[in-house]
Amino acid sequence: EYCAKTPRAHESGTWITKNFIDSYARFHQSGDAHSVEVWDASGALVGGLYGVDAGGVFCGESMFYRKSNASKFALLFLIEHLQTRGATWLDTQVVTPHFETLGAKEIDRAEFLDKLKDTQKKNLKLF
Repeated sequence: EYCAKTPRAHESGTWITKNFIDSYARFHQSGDAHSVEVWDASGALVGGLYGVDAGGVFCGESMFYRKSNASKFALLFLIEHLQTRGATWLDTQVVTPHFETLGAKEIDRAEFLDKLKDTQKKNLKLF
């Protein structure tokens, strides 16, 4: 919900609708959708991200921040967690300048599908 509610300089409105939120809540209840949250010392939610475990590959959907760098901390925590579970990559959907500074690179569809297939064969348990 915070991803939907947090204004973005380059967007008006949000693509994250109530139906979308409800669907992802069900994904979460079934163990397929996950979030990483960053809370400050006062107990306020200041950043985070969410996405789906696609059979051993985390596919990020959206992230937000209310304090500078909070979403970056969420992403770095996620990367470290995924590495401990044997994951070697994650899907950011879109390579932005922000993701490029963190080492992301764009790959074509065929390479993505090959990586996805190879990773799913490993039966990784991410969460």
